[in-house]
Amino acid sequence: MPDSARPEPAGKTAPTCLGFDFGMRRIGVAAGQALTATARPLEVLPARDGIPDWDRIAGIIEEWRPDLIVVGLPLNADGSEHEVTRAARRFMNRLQGRFGLPVHAVDERLSSAEAASRLRGDNARKARPDAPLDHIAAQVILETWLEQQRNPSA
Repeated sequence: MPDSARPEPAGKTAPTCLGFDFGMRRIGVAAGQALTATARPLEVLPARDGIPDWDRIAGIIEEWRPDLIVVGLPLNADGSEHEVTRAARRFMNRLQGRFGLPVHAVDERLSSAEAASRLRGDNARKARPDAPLDHIAAQVILETWLEQQRNPSA
């Protein structure tokens, strides 16, 4: 990947962040940085009952050297938790335990709808309408968290 496409390397002034859209079968990944509060989708990882390929996640973390991680927290429409919420919290705890990075949660209730909206006009999406949106949802999740940090009262 060209250096211009990556956030600044470790030791930079603007923190690099990774975002995860947790799911029981797929986990979307995005990378971003705090200076511009923007993110870009990276990939979709397969998961088995919410358990990812931890070696692949370690590789992504090694490549991007994030300062922190953001995970979307799936909630019911009324804000209450359910079984996938508890699985996402376990995933967050494992990320923090394995990699020693700060891990933050953000409400992801509208991330999938926003991801689909972003891709409505995309020709690749028209060719493969069943393609996963998880990495785009991870981008939305990460951008949401970054914007909340920039504008805490919003």
